[in-house]
Amino acid sequence: TWRAWAIYMVLAASLSEEQVPKQACPSCDATEVCNCSSMGLDFIPPGLTGKVTTLNLAHNRIKRIRSQDLQQAVNLRALLLQSNEISSIEEDSFRSLGKLELLDLSNNNLAHLSPAWFGHLFSLQHLHLQGNSYRDLGETSPFSSLGNLSALYLGNPRLSTIRQGNFEGVELLDTLWIDGVNLSQYEPGSLKSIKKINHTIVNLRNTNIFSAIVRDLLYSVTWLEVREIKLEIEKKSLVQSSTLPFRLQKLTFKDVSFTDQSISRLIVLLKEITSLQELDAIDCALQGKGAWDTKEIGRSGESFVETVSVINMMIQDFHLFFDLEGMESQVNKLKRLTVISSRVFMVACELAKHFSSLVYLDLHDNLLVNKRLNETICEDAWPSLQTLNLSQNSLKSLTQTANSISRLPKLINLDISQNNFGDIPDVCEWPKNLKYLNLSSTQIPKLTTCIPSTLEALDISANNLEEFGLRLPFLKELYLAKNHLKTLPGAPLVPNLVALSIRRNKLSSFSKEEFESFKKMELLDAMRGAQVGAVHLSLMECHRSLLVSLICVLVFLVILVLVALGYKYHVVWYLRMTWAWLQAKRKPKRAPAKDICYDAFVSYSENDSDWVENIMVRELEQACPPFRLCLHKRDFVPGKWIVDNIIDSMEKSHKTLFVLSEHFVQSEWCKYELDFSHFRLFDENNDAAILVLLEPIQSQAIPKRFCKLRKIMNTKTYLEWPLEEDQQEIFWKNLKGALKS
Repeated sequence: TWRAWAIYMVLAASLSEEQVPKQACPSCDATEVCNCSSMGLDFIPPGLTGKVTTLNLAHNRIKRIRSQDLQQAVNLRALLLQSNEISSIEEDSFRSLGKLELLDLSNNNLAHLSPAWFGHLFSLQHLHLQGNSYRDLGETSPFSSLGNLSALYLGNPRLSTIRQGNFEGVELLDTLWIDGVNLSQYEPGSLKSIKKINHTIVNLRNTNIFSAIVRDLLYSVTWLEVREIKLEIEKKSLVQSSTLPFRLQKLTFKDVSFTDQSISRLIVLLKEITSLQELDAIDCALQGKGAWDTKEIGRSGESFVETVSVINMMIQDFHLFFDLEGMESQVNKLKRLTVISSRVFMVACELAKHFSSLVYLDLHDNLLVNKRLNETICEDAWPSLQTLNLSQNSLKSLTQTANSISRLPKLINLDISQNNFGDIPDVCEWPKNLKYLNLSSTQIPKLTTCIPSTLEALDISANNLEEFGLRLPFLKELYLAKNHLKTLPGAPLVPNLVALSIRRNKLSSFSKEEFESFKKMELLDAMRGAQVGAVHLSLMECHRSLLVSLICVLVFLVILVLVALGYKYHVVWYLRMTWAWLQAKRKPKRAPAKDICYDAFVSYSENDSDWVENIMVRELEQACPPFRLCLHKRDFVPGKWIVDNIIDSMEKSHKTLFVLSEHFVQSEWCKYELDFSHFRLFDENNDAAILVLLEPIQSQAIPKRFCKLRKIMNTKTYLEWPLEEDQQEIFWKNLKGALKS
């Protein structure tokens, strides 16, 4: 008996080994592109041949890559393995992939990087290694054989050390991306072996490492982008003694926190980099009031920077911000200045006078009012300015705005759109050389001789205009969309017109003679939004009978009423939803375990996507072990009806996670997902639903037709997102526990 039992066990084990490789990807058959993503695969499917050039295995459960898995795929150009559970790669797994150009191993569980993996990837150009669990890059360079590499993405929250020699063999890169938010040890000179990099992105928190990296990259990188650092710069120079010429031309700070002291020191140190021409600060915060050390800045000499962009700068006490007195000597070589969405309400007159070389100024989406604009553009201010953008501010008087701008003698381009002027005077004073004027969305009801006759381009779209009777002899481009015009402008008024946009007006037709009267017209954007080179209308279109017209109007009205009723009461939707419900009712309430591909399907409003995609997804998908989440934006099948996508995703998910907020209950798509979840998930004996409250919300705020959801909120516990950081760890622990249950 025991012998028979032993033989049975051996045969069973042998049989199971033979059956395992039969798990395959059906879309791989006889095609060059093999898409096996999000199929719940536990290993690389067998049977790959030399015909396959692209293999997508992303978002599966693969844990290991064996030497024989890819042995026959000798013509593979792209291999996508991101977002799996890979922790082990045999050293010669990629040995036969000499033609591979793209390899993505990001967001896996790799605890180390082996040079042997990449030893035969001579054609590799793009390598993604970010989001794993390695703490360093090894004692030597893992990339020494990758002579054709052009893009390298590496790092993760656990990366702590970068050593000299880690980048040996890499000489030229287009993009280098390093996630080093917890990098604590950087050996100076580690990045010096790379001779030329076009764009480097570094996520850092350690300011000493920031300085060391800048010193190494001064002579190799063209554009350096630094993210997520609280900048506290040491006084030590960023420039080392070297005979090499500087290469750094552009420096970008994104999501960086500054203080007055760090900005003062940064300005001084950056002057030593004589090649630096452009500075950007995007989504940054300044913890200060502009109390910069202007004496030290002044003693350090002039700046070589020509372009400065500040986008969405958050200044807590912006209304107390200093006027930057003492900075006058630092701005005279600046040529382009952009400060948008940063709550700027004025520029001090004395400072504005010293922008002697500035030709481009963009201050759109700020808090400028007419009184402050008059101080910002005082006499002799901005003497060389040619282009000015003041759109989306709080200007109310076109007369005062024009008077202020008339002090700019060289101004050619002016954008004052999206200011609520509401009225237009008969006469305005403008710069003599003004050629391009944007007055769109300014609520002006008519046109007067306030519009300068020197213009070559005029945009007065989205106003309340009923006619155009203004003579502009030099005008070449005219934009009149979204007004109430019933006829084309008279050709004698604009004899040199080349381009005309008049879509979305009350114009129904125009004659051949009207069109041909524009002798120089090349582009007409008219009734249907098409570009018209010549107008040819049929007799039927020109001479419809009254009876046909009436019938068409009546049919149109009937259709319009039916469409409106259907839209108001979601008739088409609910017909399709009912059909989907009838099909879903035939299926078992719980899918078999083998069909479960995700730990949770996430239902959320697009307005909450920043929290979901950048905070929750990162926390859960980079957990150890990671959770597999299904997101509509990423995982829905393109071209498939969205209801089928929702149903299939819920059935293939162990849980359904609802991120509730005020945006959620107002979202039509979220309501539709709840419609389906009514009969599929919200059974009182079914715990497949997890509710996360992103913000306080009353159950009464949920639409009344979701009575079961309201009842569940009153009878079952749910998770609330805490604003306090010390409570967030408990929240994540509870959420992970709920997903595992």
